[in-house]
Amino acid sequence: MKYHIDKTAPRAIYLQLYDQLRQDIVDGVYAYGTRLPSKRTLAAELGLSVIPVEHAYALLCDEGYVESRQRSGFFVDYRERDFISQTPPAQHRPHAASHPASDQVRGILPYPLLARTMRRVMADYGEDILVRSPNPGTDDLRAAIASYLMRANGIAVSPEQIIIGAGAEYLYSLIAQLLGTDRRYALETPGYPKIRQVYEANGVHCEHLRLGAGGLRSDDLEASTATVLHVTPFNSAPSGITATAAKRREYLRWAAARDGYIIEDNYDSELTVSQKNEETVFSLDKTGVVIYLNTFSHTISPSFRVGYMVLPRRLLADFEARLGFYACTVPTFEQLVLAELLTSGDFERHINRIRRAKRKKRREENH
Repeated sequence: MKYHIDKTAPRAIYLQLYDQLRQDIVDGVYAYGTRLPSKRTLAAELGLSVIPVEHAYALLCDEGYVESRQRSGFFVDYRERDFISQTPPAQHRPHAASHPASDQVRGILPYPLLARTMRRVMADYGEDILVRSPNPGTDDLRAAIASYLMRANGIAVSPEQIIIGAGAEYLYSLIAQLLGTDRRYALETPGYPKIRQVYEANGVHCEHLRLGAGGLRSDDLEASTATVLHVTPFNSAPSGITATAAKRREYLRWAAARDGYIIEDNYDSELTVSQKNEETVFSLDKTGVVIYLNTFSHTISPSFRVGYMVLPRRLLADFEARLGFYACTVPTFEQLVLAELLTSGDFERHINRIRRAKRKKRREENH
């Protein structure tokens, strides 16, 4: 093995190995798709423990030079043409500096992970990323979301119940068209203003119900004449109020009493400090009155405009008849990237890192 490790040098051993491996990858010594030596083989030939080799390989993975394949080893994921343009580089506008720790707490997906996933999808799917998506979304993403919802929230749904759209605001508009503009909608106050703006732009009359310490006030719910209730049970913006378990069941009784529907907007639910996700109203619903809605703009990036809603089965035929003609507003490539993040487990590992960072931040603030 040609690599040289100086154990007396100030630079860490794993970084010395990383530097040399990276240079060989860039120089083409290890071509795209080539399998690197196993960690144990490399450690034995260099007279090292496996730990610094693991660290070097992990760093190469994080930066997108290498990908780890379960039970197969590490393979080169770098091609010069993926990184170097044949045209003069564009002048980039200055952008605000980003601190990795703050990104982690806010939920921004690490760029190397996203870039590596994009390259893998392009390599695996080829020109299929250019094919138009089916109207409700790709089968890959809808199946991946259905599986994720079961693992993370205990929500058992089939992929056909999931509709993909470009962010929450677009989905609000679809919901208004699906349920009809002759219904009154009850919204939380204070609440996210765009919810009201989108509904009113679609001709919906909105009522505003006051939030108490554990969710919407019971007296406001009782007095409401609405038949559709839009709630954000976890960390409602801007109040930060989370509905209690009893209040979530009260919402279901409210809908049952007036043959109504609940729109559960769970936009921030993954970013809890708890070990598990909060119980959803959808998972408590036994009669099919809850439309569940979530997006990935808080957990991947604000520019990643991918959202989804889960329809109760009783609404599937109506949706297809009234709105099935709408083309999907999310490109196939982005859907496949998100499906890969979900099925590989990378998304959930990312969420777990966010939660650990938030718990650490909370502990530091309390000391």
